[in-house]
Amino acid sequence: MKHSSFIKNDAKKVFKEKGTCSQTFAYLLNREFGYNKASEERATDPMAGGLMLKGHQCGMLWGASLAVGAEAYRRSQNSDEAIRLAIIATQKLLESFSKRTNTINCRDITHSNLDSFFGLTKYMIKTMLQGMNNSTCFNLAENWLPEAIQSAKEGLSQEATFSKTQKAISCATEVAKKMGATDEEQIIVAGFAGGLGLSGNACGALSTAIWLNSLKWVKENPDKSAFKNKNAKAALKVFNTETNSEMLCQNLCQQQFKSVEEHTQFIKNGGCSKLIETLAKS
Repeated sequence: MKHSSFIKNDAKKVFKEKGTCSQTFAYLLNREFGYNKASEERATDPMAGGLMLKGHQCGMLWGASLAVGAEAYRRSQNSDEAIRLAIIATQKLLESFSKRTNTINCRDITHSNLDSFFGLTKYMIKTMLQGMNNSTCFNLAENWLPEAIQSAKEGLSQEATFSKTQKAISCATEVAKKMGATDEEQIIVAGFAGGLGLSGNACGALSTAIWLNSLKWVKENPDKSAFKNKNAKAALKVFNTETNSEMLCQNLCQQQFKSVEEHTQFIKNGGCSKLIETLAKS
């Protein structure tokens, strides 16, 4: 299938149809690469609101990262190359997003605590008063879309800058592998590594478990929204029990990874092994 070329910006229209920022950007970037995957895109719904409404990385980033992971899988000759490419492309997305917003976190963009009834209600009232098309998130989606596509393509063109046989490991891919995910699904989530693109923020292993559990739920419930599905909630509960509700990768690992090599070595040395095993059983 041929890749499409960006013709018009219909981000707001798609956002209104899909309902969440995460599904919107998974869909839009998959469409740009010519390979839409409805179930996989719908399974990103729980990542909206900064991952289960917790205010962490914007759902647009999670959705976009999944799309570049899928494209990395198609472009690569082996899993090491694909993992590295997915992480690099995700880093490019983060750079682009941060340049536009000066943050990557939902709570800083919405100025709301969406995890509380009061905060969510306040945000919804504000959005209704502004009009959905004029809301902060809709405007951001429209403004960032061309930049997201450009940065994704730039990141995915980096395969010539590294050895295709150099070992690369993603914590997210390790969780997916242990959960019985397909080879493609293991790479789709690879960019989640190290708190999404090695940024040290909300845990990529957790996001992987949420996404794969949601994907299973979506396939069993094709006509329902996955936004607050019970499988995603169960994965989060298991994670919170294991980590005492600490979600930041840099705190869980007590470091922020400067390179794919650092992250690879950390996982090879047994880093986060207990958490990975626990999430795989969620």
